[in-house]
Amino acid sequence: MEPVTIIAVVIAVAALAVAAFATLRGDGRETADQIARTTERLAASQAELAGRLSQIAEADAASQKALSERLQNQEIAITKTLEERLADMTKKVGDTLQQSSVKSSETMTKLQERLAVIDVAQKNITGLSEQVVQLQDILSNRHARGVFGEVQLQDLVQAALPPSAYEFQKTLGNGKRVDCLLKLPNPPGAIAVDAKFPLESYHALRNATDEMGKTQHSRAFAADILKHVRDIADRYIIPGETAESALMFLPSESVYAELYANHPATVEKSHRARVWIVSPTTLMATLNTIRAVLKDASMQEQAGVIQTEVRKMLIDVERIDERVTNLQKHFKQAEKDIGEISVSTSKVTSRGQKIERIELGEGADAEEITAGAEIHTLGRGNA
Repeated sequence: MEPVTIIAVVIAVAALAVAAFATLRGDGRETADQIARTTERLAASQAELAGRLSQIAEADAASQKALSERLQNQEIAITKTLEERLADMTKKVGDTLQQSSVKSSETMTKLQERLAVIDVAQKNITGLSEQVVQLQDILSNRHARGVFGEVQLQDLVQAALPPSAYEFQKTLGNGKRVDCLLKLPNPPGAIAVDAKFPLESYHALRNATDEMGKTQHSRAFAADILKHVRDIADRYIIPGETAESALMFLPSESVYAELYANHPATVEKSHRARVWIVSPTTLMATLNTIRAVLKDASMQEQAGVIQTEVRKMLIDVERIDERVTNLQKHFKQAEKDIGEISVSTSKVTSRGQKIERIELGEGADAEEITAGAEIHTLGRGNA
């Protein structure tokens, strides 16, 4: 049943109930006509109400239809907007994922490259560790340590000096063989360099844990250094053959630093013995100084050669000056001869002109010809 019909029936029932209640309270004085009129009014009111309700229902139906259409249009618009936004969001998400994928790929590539570099560095570190272990093995053996010092000494000397300025494993006049002999002019003369060094006491000093042990091994270290200094002074300083001093090469900067930092008395004693202790750094500075000395000596030798050649050149210049002087004399004599020849040619020209005038009959007489002959004779005598 429609809602309008239900409402009309409810209103009619309510009107009949009101009319019945009014009839019951009228003490029976209501007549049938009144009931009929009341019923008619109720029916007319019902019809009017039904019409209005019908209009309301039609208007409500139209409103519902318009509302439905509007809602449908809004739903379509919203659906379209949502689809567009969803598509845009999907595109953005796709682009973001693609960019993230590219960046992730680049990051992974860089990470792989860095891992490769780290792997190479790790291999290098492993190789360096092995080399350090080998170096420790070398330094722990006296003979190998000496060879190591000699090799390092050779590298430094060959890098700083010309081949003519040094000689390795040179046997001296006393039969001792020195690791390297630096050939310098007198003074100072050839300088011997020893590449061996005491290291056992130094290791013991570095490994000492208490003050007593450090003091004991420090004294042993100083004693070993001084013993080696005396050996070098006795073996490699030979009057008349080598310089008055020698070099003790320590191929370890740490040993050199320990010696000069904590054992100044030992260093002073080595200086008194004319044995100079050098490290790789100070040896390079010393070699550079030696190279400058050699260069200066070479320049002095070349200066002597130049002076000799200049003297010879001055003698040649004197000879050239003498010969130029002689040539000037010849030029002056030739100039004089040319002048006399010019006078003679002038006279001959003059006489020829006179003879020409005589042939043409221009006033020359026999006396002038005779006088001219006498002048010619005199001129030949003076020529």
